[in-house]
Amino acid sequence: MLIMHISTMTSQLKIIAICLVFFWINTTQSKTGIDVEVLLDKIFNSTIKNPVVDEYPEPIGKICGLGKECVQRTLCKADGTVKIFGEDMLNIRIDHENPCSYLETCCNVLGKLTQPPPDIVPDVQENGCGTRNSNGVFFKISGAQDGEAEFAEFPWMVAIYTLENTFKIYKCGGAVIAPNVVLTAAHCVWNQEATTLIARAGEWDTQTNEEPQLHQDVHVKEIISHEGFNPSTIANDIALLILEIPYIWAPNVQPICLPTAEKTFDHSRCIAAGWGKDKFGKGGLFQVILKKIELPIVPHDTCQANLRRTRLSRFFQLDKSFICAGGEKGKDTCKGDGGSPLVCPDPQQPDRYYQAGIVSWGVGCGEENIPGVYANVPYLRGWINEKLRARGVDFKHFTA
Repeated sequence: MLIMHISTMTSQLKIIAICLVFFWINTTQSKTGIDVEVLLDKIFNSTIKNPVVDEYPEPIGKICGLGKECVQRTLCKADGTVKIFGEDMLNIRIDHENPCSYLETCCNVLGKLTQPPPDIVPDVQENGCGTRNSNGVFFKISGAQDGEAEFAEFPWMVAIYTLENTFKIYKCGGAVIAPNVVLTAAHCVWNQEATTLIARAGEWDTQTNEEPQLHQDVHVKEIISHEGFNPSTIANDIALLILEIPYIWAPNVQPICLPTAEKTFDHSRCIAAGWGKDKFGKGGLFQVILKKIELPIVPHDTCQANLRRTRLSRFFQLDKSFICAGGEKGKDTCKGDGGSPLVCPDPQQPDRYYQAGIVSWGVGCGEENIPGVYANVPYLRGWINEKLRARGVDFKHFTA
């Protein structure tokens, strides 16, 4: 009650004070020339802007400080100059204290650009097929763990999705060999309707769209599986996806080279990449960021001998349509990597790669002396040529 009484008295005193101010203004206006309306506007007008707010425009993105927001790194100026990708090394570990993602920087709103300046946008590569970006494009990862690939390191990589209602479900991997052609494994698309598939090129981190160059999703028009594919033995495990529209070449979307039929890669150190599980069995997890692994090519006879020591028995015969890689403890492709490319460097041009295999099958994942098995691309090159020639596809994209 006491608090209410004091509050009432305070309100009454305010009203009396305002009345006295009006009385004083009215009696002095004619003498001083005071404009009552101007004076009242200065005293009571609530629309006057705070100069701090005026200095810092309202952020439209994720706020990370006064007058600051999270933007792509190429869109932020620093000290009047543009902050260029690659100026810092990126650490893709999560920082819970920083509201910006690892692909963003906290930028003063006044220094924000609407698009990256031309001098830091890389040109579309003109080095031909199979050019690996070993240091990434736009930026380089700091402290990459567990074989994380750089952004656009393997620009031929494709993630193949199935459409289920309105959802895209990751199914397997593939490789770009021409603007409208993806090379994958037959077992990945076995009994699938072309209209249910989307081939995504240029992907890297599957959980974000903040990469400096966005991926390209294209619907599949036709599935061409090898006529000799056997779903029991997995022999001739190869398929071509003809796309409804071609990809547009970009720093993160480029074709892989295909080797000639007589090419051999025995004992070469090659690389497989994909978003497959990190280990075999129910405990394995699909990867968010594209992973890579270096593996040795195992000669056909050696591979067959090693596989005969497994549950496949001593009678097992390895079909000629297969090539093997791996056999090193803890290093292998795994479930979900099916269809992804196994690529080997050209000894004459170490940064240029040829697709030697397509991830097919294995006995477990990463077991010592048990190589993984891949479709043999050189052996199947004649079939690829036949199917693409019939559809008018120019071979220059995977040979030049």
